[in-house]
Amino acid sequence: MVSPNDPNSCNGRNRLVAIVEDDPGIRDLLAKLLEREGFDVLAFDAAAGLMAAGVFERLDCLILDLMLPGEDGLSICHALRVQWPRLPILIVTAKDDPLDRVLGLELGADDYLAKPFNSRELLARLRSIIRRTRDLSDVAGDAVNASFRFNGWLLRVGARDLSDPDGKPVTLTTSEFDLLHAMVLHPQRVLSREFLIDRTRGGAAETIDRVIDVQVGRLRRKLGDDPREPALIRTVRGDGYLFSPPVVRC
Repeated sequence: MVSPNDPNSCNGRNRLVAIVEDDPGIRDLLAKLLEREGFDVLAFDAAAGLMAAGVFERLDCLILDLMLPGEDGLSICHALRVQWPRLPILIVTAKDDPLDRVLGLELGADDYLAKPFNSRELLARLRSIIRRTRDLSDVAGDAVNASFRFNGWLLRVGARDLSDPDGKPVTLTTSEFDLLHAMVLHPQRVLSREFLIDRTRGGAAETIDRVIDVQVGRLRRKLGDDPREPALIRTVRGDGYLFSPPVVRC
């Protein structure tokens, strides 16, 4: 029986996590770890199995290995992000090159964990992603249901959506939404990279300047903010970023 206070449950059901990992030992280890922690788990040795299962609408997070035989994990991540923009993705891989990490995040992954990993760290990052994405929509309250307007844009927290000045929806990834949310909560103030990383990736994340720079660059493009002369998100050299327009909470 699922407790209503269980952090791994939602409306009486366990959180559903999918694993795509070709190494059977690691795949079984991950599955047993998550099941022991109260998650429902689907495990696949290739992306094709995940695609055929048709469970994307029910998934609370996907744990994706980058080094899959015959498949490019980064390309898979990008394709999934295009088709299911709100699907939380945690990349777990033996490739710990900083460039791969940045590229994975730039293609839309919500977090990146290198093998070999500590099981507690993986659980902390997984729960952080779910808390920032799925749990928010399950909680009622003014803070969750708030909306923010700036320069004609509308950010709705409860619905986790953004509309441009013409009223057209703009799709944001989990980390992009969290980044913009943090900025509209603290407009016209310099926010350090450490602060923004904590707000977008949780306390388990490492402080890597390049990661937040990549996310800011992605968000600027979606806001139509010229990176050479940004009007919305200004870089404060040596200190971080400043969200410059006035924000109205409504």
